[in-house]
Amino acid sequence: MDAILLQTLNGLDKGSAYALIALGLTLIFGTLGVVNFAHGALFMIGAFCAVTLQRVLSLSYETIDETQKDFLGNPLKVKTPYVESWFGPDVGGAIIEWSVPLALLFAIPIMIGVGFAMERGLIKHFYKRPHADQILVTFGLAIVLQEVVKYFFGANPIQTPPPDALNGVANVGIIFGMDIVYPVWRLVYFLFSLLIIGAVFAFLQFTTFGMVVRAGMADRETVGLLGINIDRRFTIMFGIAAAVAGLAGVMYGPINAPNYHMGMDFLVLSFVVVVVGGMGSLPGAVLAGFLLGILESYASTTWATTTIPGINQIIIYLVAIVVLLTRPRGLMGRKGVMED
Repeated sequence: MDAILLQTLNGLDKGSAYALIALGLTLIFGTLGVVNFAHGALFMIGAFCAVTLQRVLSLSYETIDETQKDFLGNPLKVKTPYVESWFGPDVGGAIIEWSVPLALLFAIPIMIGVGFAMERGLIKHFYKRPHADQILVTFGLAIVLQEVVKYFFGANPIQTPPPDALNGVANVGIIFGMDIVYPVWRLVYFLFSLLIIGAVFAFLQFTTFGMVVRAGMADRETVGLLGINIDRRFTIMFGIAAAVAGLAGVMYGPINAPNYHMGMDFLVLSFVVVVVGGMGSLPGAVLAGFLLGILESYASTTWATTTIPGINQIIIYLVAIVVLLTRPRGLMGRKGVMED
C-alpha cells in the first residue's frame, strides 16, 4: 500500500505537468485548428521567467564591512542585494526567497505577450495550410526559441529553489495510517495545476467570453455570421493558452531545474496525451494527462522495469497505439474527429 500511494502521488505530480501543457495545446487546436509544436517552448520560457526574476532580485552591490576582516586584517567586501537595501534585510530576503511564486505575476503578461506575438506574427498565416506545414513551422520556431534561451542562459540547468517554508517534506501517509513522506513543493504543484485547470474550465463555462469561444469551437462560421469577431477571441485564447503553459513552467522549475531543452522533453509526451484524450477535447486532455502520468509512474517501479525492461519509456506510446486502433477519436474526442 505504501508503494501504491507513493507511485500514485508521483503519477499525479507528473500528470499535472502533462495535463497543463495538453490543456493549452487543446485550447489552441480546438479554437484555431493549429497543431502548435512550439507549445513546449512556451513551457520552457515560463520556467526561465522564474530564472530571470530570481537573477534580477539577486542583483547586488559591494560595500566595505569593517566588522569582517580577511587574514591580513583588511575589511572585507560584502555583496548586498538591492532589494535588501530598499526593503530591509528581512523583507528583502523574503522577496528573494519567494522569487518563484512571485514569478507567476511576472510571467503572466510576458507569456500573454509572447502568445500574441506568435499568433499574430507567424501562426495566423498558416491557419488554412495543411497540418504538416503547421507542424514544420511551429517546430522550427520551437528550435529557434530553444537556441535563443541557450545563448542567453547557457546549456546547463539553472536551479530555482522553492521557498524554505515549502522546501521540506510532508507526512501524507498519516491520513491512511501510514508513514509516507512526500516533497511539499510537489504537492503544491499538484494543487496549483488543479487551480489553473479549474480556472480555465470556469472561465469557459461561466463567462460570456468563454461561452462564445465554446460556440466558436463547435461552429465557427455560424458564430461569425452573428456579427461576433471570433478571430479576435481566438487570438486571446492563444494568449491564455500560452500563459497556462508558462505558469506550468514557472512552478515546475523547483522540481526539474530549467534547461533549454525542457520544452522538447515534454512536447512529444503532451501531444500523445492530447491524442489519447481526444483532439479538441479539453476534459479529455486533462483526464489523459493524469491517467498517463499515473500509468508511467507505475511502469517505473522496480518490479515493472525488471519484468519488462524499458517499459517505463514506452508505456505511454503503447497506450496511444491501443487507443488509436480501438478508438481513433480518443477517450473523449468528438465523433468523426480523426476517424476518417
